[in-house]
Amino acid sequence: MWREVSGRDPDKLHDEIEELFADLWQVPRFSGMRHGYRPNVDCFHTGDPHVLTVVVELPGVAPESVRVAVGERELVIAGERKRPKVPGRVYQQMEIEVGPFQRQIRLAEDVDPAGARATFELGVLTIELPVVDAPPAEGRITIEVWRET
Repeated sequence: MWREVSGRDPDKLHDEIEELFADLWQVPRFSGMRHGYRPNVDCFHTGDPHVLTVVVELPGVAPESVRVAVGERELVIAGERKRPKVPGRVYQQMEIEVGPFQRQIRLAEDVDPAGARATFELGVLTIELPVVDAPPAEGRITIEVWRET
């Protein structure tokens, strides 16, 4: 028997549990090896106008390597953080994660991809997605990332 817990949707709870386990296996101690770079993400809503803002930490990532696309209630952020080339380097310690990354964020509401805005400043990507009442046309739309100067 499935019952509602604290007013939460059981499907949403299931998705959160799946994401938690997926995150767990990204931790080197549990997986037995590193899986590359996985940037941290914050999402929040603001009102009037109603906008969903997604903030992604991308230190050391070249802005031109970042790709952002939005589809049916899903935002995809992808790119690559590369290790700087230093001739003759011999590492004593390696903790900085590098490599290709992709974050998929499920959106709780419909957004207007045509009105989306993405900026990249000081290693932080900020994506603003206007929330709409009606779902947009199907398909995936790429959002151009602007570099703040």
